[in-house]
This record gives sequence, structure tokens and C-alpha cells, in this order.
Amino acid sequence: MTTKLVISALGADRPGIIDELSNIIYNHDLNIEDSRMTVLGGEFAILLLVRGALSSLDALQSEVPEIEQELQMSLLVKPTTEPDTTDNTIPYSVEVAALDHPGIVGNIAGFFSSRDINIVNLQTESYSAPHTGSPMFALHMTIGIPAETNIAQLRESFMDTCDELNLDAELTNL
Repeated sequence: MTTKLVISALGADRPGIIDELSNIIYNHDLNIEDSRMTVLGGEFAILLLVRGALSSLDALQSEVPEIEQELQMSLLVKPTTEPDTTDNTIPYSVEVAALDHPGIVGNIAGFFSSRDINIVNLQTESYSAPHTGSPMFALHMTIGIPAETNIAQLRESFMDTCDELNLDAELTNL
């Protein structure tokens, strides 16, 4: 039987972390199916979806304390199931840019949440504007819009909300 685990790991950033963690997974006869990795401040964060035989997954789970000590990282390991393939949604991309200020993510997430629209992926970043050096904020999001949603009305409402919040935004079909 093949099953899957989600692994979340967090620790001080240093060269070699990905090599070490991927070798541990490989040595347990597991395969990395999906991953997200980033450095936030001085911390390295990774999310992995791994697949393999139940015995291999169990072996990895039983060694989490030793792996944490070896990697000097905190690990959270959780069994997961296959995603719902009956999902009747249409993927859309959301891009937002604005002068950085608190509440942007909350406002955008609240807009979609209040309409039962699932956020599938979210990435944000802060940066300095060219020439002025003003603090800027960018949000990149993938959402799943229910097929029965009137996209024109949703887009208009989203753009009105972004205008009220002084956010430059785009909502496009993937």
C-alpha cells in the first residue's frame, strides 16, 4: 500500500539542509512529490509531500526526534489523503501590488473566504520600490473559484474592493 505524508520543517538557514533532508527521505525509500522551500529572515522553512510504502512512512515517523536532532530543525509530520478530485472549481491567479501596510493579506483572504473561494497557494514578498525606495508589497495567489460563480461579477467586486484599499490587482484565469 502506498500512502503519503506532509512534512513541515523549520530551522536556522545554512547550506546543505535540502541535501540532508532529501537524502533522509531517499534513504527511507520515499519519494518527494511536491515541495515548497524558502528562507524567511534567518530561518529555512520547507513543506514536503512524500509518498511511499506504509512501512517506510512509519519508519520515518518513528525517527522524527533523531532527524530533528541531526538536522537541528523542528519537524511536523502528518499522514494525508489524496485530494478531492470531484472539486468543481476553476483555477484563477490573483496578483496584488501596493505600498506595504498591515492588513493586505487579511483583506484579500477575507474577500475570497466570504465567497467560499478556496486559496490554493499564497506567496507574498516585501521589496523597495525602484527610484523612491518606498516599502512595497506583492501578493501572488492561486484560488479555486466554484464553477457556478459569475466571474464577471466577482471580478468587478474584487476590483472595487482593491480600489477602496488602494491596491493594484489582477484576477486572471490560469
